Amino acid sequence: MTDAYIVDIVRTPTARVKRDGSSYTPLHSADLMAVALRALVERNGFDPALVDDVIGGCVTQIGQQSNNITRSAVLAAGFPESVPATTVDRQCGSSMQAVAFGAQGVMAGAYDLVIAAGVESMSTTPMFSNKNGQDPFGPTVTARYTGGGLVEQGISAELIASRWGLSREDMDAYSLSSHQRAAAAQAAGTLAKQIVPVTLPDGTVISADDGIRADSSLEALGGLKPAFVNEGAKERFPEIDWSVTAGNASQISDGASAVLIASEAMVKKLGLKARARIVASSVIGDDPVEMLSAVIPVTQKTLDKAGLTLADIDAFEVNEAFAAPVLAWLKDTGVDVAKVNQNGGAIALGHPLGASGGRLLVSLLTTLEETGGRYGFQTMCEAGGLANGLIIERL
Repeated sequence: MTDAYIVDIVRTPTARVKRDGSSYTPLHSADLMAVALRALVERNGFDPALVDDVIGGCVTQIGQQSNNITRSAVLAAGFPESVPATTVDRQCGSSMQAVAFGAQGVMAGAYDLVIAAGVESMSTTPMFSNKNGQDPFGPTVTARYTGGGLVEQGISAELIASRWGLSREDMDAYSLSSHQRAAAAQAAGTLAKQIVPVTLPDGTVISADDGIRADSSLEALGGLKPAFVNEGAKERFPEIDWSVTAGNASQISDGASAVLIASEAMVKKLGLKARARIVASSVIGDDPVEMLSAVIPVTQKTLDKAGLTLADIDAFEVNEAFAAPVLAWLKDTGVDVAKVNQNGGAIALGHPLGASGGRLLVSLLTTLEETGGRYGFQTMCEAGGLANGLIIERL
């Protein structure tokens, strides 16, 4: 079995979605992903006809993100028509799963050169719009989870806060640190290393994330009201203290990412420089009501696959869908928070669902390169009680 190498990773700036849309609203999702795809070719100077497959993550596959959005992005990027593409949905971990599928293809000998990408335009294709008013679970699943079936992720975050004894103050303090770290990384130019600019149809160039609140404070965060409280959930879950707010949850955002993965033979053939080796990947399922806690068991599963321990890992990225699952993960693992999300996370940088796996990965690799670390670990909680884990080795 051959090794799979990360040659390059790029992402667009994340654009915060407001009531009137985001900076990217005038741009079609296919064109947004195409920015990241073209950047890989331009930065690394290879013939895109050599790409065996493009695997893209996207969660809300309806409207302009329907009909295999990754294939549309490949064509929009100007790649030859011979380059195939497919779109996967592992919820928030969709582009992370795309990386795993791409790496597995290389390791198995099915691919020599593959791109794992992701996109989400949450301003033009709102989260849950693909449900179209329908129940996606069905009566059998609902009956399996007594008391009312599955719940929305905000309620799951509240359940995690209750189970792990996380206070509103804990979550707000963590959220403030996310903004502070992101602001510091932006000021230092660390984020700029990860980003390729996006040119809008009117010629406007977007070159930086716009959701970072450098002036945030505990007072401001403390003034926000709980976002998910409702009478039905109060009755079903009397243990909840209702402390999850918009301030300690990820931002709704638009964005795209792309990762170039190659075999050793292709790296040598094209004269590319590999930045990292993919050591191990895994995926796991857990309680779909609590939903966001699967990051804990997937951590040990991935470490076991790699033959490593937490002490071997120099940098961690744990997706900040909410502050609660990150803090629960920290409590359970005992990892030093100083090693986690060092450039800030989704609370400050945004969470464009299908693209976030790539955003975390480029942040992880950038951290390893800047600090001289060897191994990095990444994980993301996902709807349905799922989580992916990934370990890379900086080269």
